[in-house]
Amino acid sequence: MSNTRLVFIRHGESQVAVRRILGGPRSCTGLSPLGRRQAQHLRDRFLSSGEIQADVIISSGYPRALETANIVSPGLGSLPVQVDTAWGEHDPGPECDGMKYEDFVKRFGHVDWSGDPYGVTFRGGETVAQFSHRVRGAIFTTINKYEGKTVVVFCHGGVIDASLRCALNVPVVGGFDIFTLNTSVTEIVHTGTNKWQLHRYNDSAHLAGLPPSTLIHSEPSGK
Repeated sequence: MSNTRLVFIRHGESQVAVRRILGGPRSCTGLSPLGRRQAQHLRDRFLSSGEIQADVIISSGYPRALETANIVSPGLGSLPVQVDTAWGEHDPGPECDGMKYEDFVKRFGHVDWSGDPYGVTFRGGETVAQFSHRVRGAIFTTINKYEGKTVVVFCHGGVIDASLRCALNVPVVGGFDIFTLNTSVTEIVHTGTNKWQLHRYNDSAHLAGLPPSTLIHSEPSGK
């Protein structure tokens, strides 16, 4: 079996993050101006370094991931970007998608991400267990289809967390917390049946000199 390299790139800062809303697939509107700058810095880094020789580029269907992929892809040889919705972020469901965080907390309380993975996380949305199962399916579908290749996946913080838990063979919740930065690079290599190597996590050297986030004043609820 040939080694298969998965390079995960978290999307740039999103408009929904700046607005502090639950940005699922129905309400995501792409990158903030800072998010586009982050992606441009990563593209320029790849153009300069040539550190990744991609065979395949895949993106989540979320606009923030796809926009990041389209900006960065010239640094990866301008390969076509394939959209695979299985790489999407934890889906909050139609009732919660687009809600402001503060309104969600007032209505449902804080989410216990270390709790029962089969419990209700978002009413009408995916449980943590369902989300993890979907991501694990995407991982093995991808490595089976592209064995021996380098696959760059533009995705989300939750997807990267679930992917590392799969590779490390640890429970889907609890044990550790990770804080994956926007446009950071994480790389794992599949070396055999249920064998993985972690080559890097949260590599964000290209973000030097950029502000960590966009600061805005609170908006009225419903905007």
